[in-house]
Order: sequence, then C-alpha cells, then structure tokens
Amino acid sequence: MPDARQITVYCPNTGRMTTCLREGCDVLLSLSDNPKRKYEYTLELTRPGTCWVGVNTGRTNALVEEALRKGQIQELNFTRIQAEIKVSAKSRLDFLLHNDDDMTYVEVKNCTLAQDGMAMFPDAVTVRGAKHLRELMRLREAGHGAVIFFCVQRADANCFAPADHVDSTYGKVLRQAVLEGVLALAYQADVRPDGIDIVKQLPINPLKRKWT
Repeated sequence: MPDARQITVYCPNTGRMTTCLREGCDVLLSLSDNPKRKYEYTLELTRPGTCWVGVNTGRTNALVEEALRKGQIQELNFTRIQAEIKVSAKSRLDFLLHNDDDMTYVEVKNCTLAQDGMAMFPDAVTVRGAKHLRELMRLREAGHGAVIFFCVQRADANCFAPADHVDSTYGKVLRQAVLEGVLALAYQADVRPDGIDIVKQLPINPLKRKWT
C-alpha cells in the first residue's frame, strides 16, 4: 500500500532516460541490506507507458550471459565463456567466447530508449561506447570474431537503429564497424516485475552503408 513517503533511491543508469520516466509513473525498487550503502533502495524498473523498462544497467550482462548459456543467441556458438576481458591498457569488453581455436569478443549495451516502435542506442553521448566499437574493429582486423550486442529492455519496440539524433558520432562509428565485419545484434527482453528474460531478436535498420 502507498504510504506517501518520499525517498531518494540509487539510479544505476548514467543515460538521460528520456523515454523511461514520466511524472507519476510506476517504478519498481529493490531493497539492499548493506549498511554501508548511501541509499538502501535501487531503481530497477519503470513503467512510463504500456510496458515495463529495465533501467538497471548493472543487471544487463548477467541477463545476456544467461541467454548465451541457454543457447538463446543463435548466432553465437561457444564452448567456454569468459567475462570482463581486458583488451588494451585502458579497455575491457564484456565477454570472450571460445569455440575450439576461435575467439569472439562481445560488447553488451543496455538499450532503454524507444520512440514510435523503434529502440535506439545511445540515449546520451557516449565517447566510451565509440571506443568499444573501435576496439571491436581492431580485434576483427586481427582475425577474431567481434560482436556489438544491444539488449533492448522494453516491449514497445519492433526494430533497432542507432540514435543518430543523440550521438551522430556513435552512429557513424557503428556503421563503420559493421562495414568492417563487426556483427551487430539486437535482442529484446521480456521485462516483468517477477523477472527479465531475453525472448527474441529484433531487426536492425540497414547499417551496411557509408556514412553520409
């Protein structure tokens, strides 16, 4: 039952979250028993419209790893998986998939921005995101597999595209990466208060064209 309290919660998302929140919308919080935390509650889900949105970016990699281990990402086969792989002095990527002698590097991005049925990334300028794409291009050039994986944590989208109106540089680098052999994948999650599961692949607007 609502008790009219006002509380400050930790928001584990550095984006603008422009299509994730509206005044008076429902939210789902988790409660921590860690006495060292500044805020005991964490923002997990929001419902700005007809569906829940998963805004806790700290849970995204575990969600994708679970789907990988269940064989739900059909494009990616592996016999062993490693997480948080250091690929340069100042860069890490989320996963390294081993398949016999082949290695595939995977970088995961949580996607919460959606408008008119289209999921988009990023929702704020991301220099770090472009750097990850350049690392993937370097690894692809070295002969390894390279994947950029967009995890769409909302049900009101039926396709994916880069958010050029938010960060045109990221869109440019993403298209360049795809042209150079980096595989771009977008998968949608079913987001519910009782759990989140990756359920299907979303089509990506054509990326194999030169930036104009």
